[in-house]
Amino acid sequence: MTIVQRTNRFFELSLNLRERALVVVAALLLGSVYLLPLWNLTMFAPQYPDGLRMNIYSYKLEGGNAGQDVKEINVLNHYIGMKDLAAEDFTEFKWMPFVVGAIGLLCLRTAAHGRMMDLVDVTVLYTYFAAFSLWSFGYKLYSYGHSLAPTAAVKVAPFMPPMFGHKKLANFDVYSYPAAGSYLLTLVVVLLVAALWLAWRDDAPAVMTVDT
Repeated sequence: MTIVQRTNRFFELSLNLRERALVVVAALLLGSVYLLPLWNLTMFAPQYPDGLRMNIYSYKLEGGNAGQDVKEINVLNHYIGMKDLAAEDFTEFKWMPFVVGAIGLLCLRTAAHGRMMDLVDVTVLYTYFAAFSLWSFGYKLYSYGHSLAPTAAVKVAPFMPPMFGHKKLANFDVYSYPAAGSYLLTLVVVLLVAALWLAWRDDAPAVMTVDT
């Protein structure tokens, strides 16, 4: 059997009940985007011993202390010339929930049709979406730290807030980590890849038999 024939055979595979179930669970986990934060940012300083906290959802910013922490962070940002953190400036909030919903529907369609071709398509699409989302988040952080107003009261060198882990910024210790939503979204791609691998593993003996 040639490589082209093997590839065509792979795409024409039918998913069994186990693999369809994995895809359905992946679709359900995508719902975490609408319920749980994706990222958490915490800032500590001598004047803020309890820290300033901000959760980033797929559609909003949510500050600790009943939302007051975001306002306090914006006050601090004003002194160094950084643009205020405002939900309307995050274009990701406009498209991310819709894209995730569309991918969820594609997952359900894949489970209903049970075709390997559809599973490959949704896995590749979701992987691209995840990679682009991470890039977009990193670029947003970079832009905020490198677009400082020259008229700011306090002059600081351009910087990038941490995307993962800890960073010292002036007298602040800033911590940035994925939140529960991001871990569940990571599990989505694990489930999709697992379904792909299981389907391939089940078909491998049949391919070997044909070759011999």
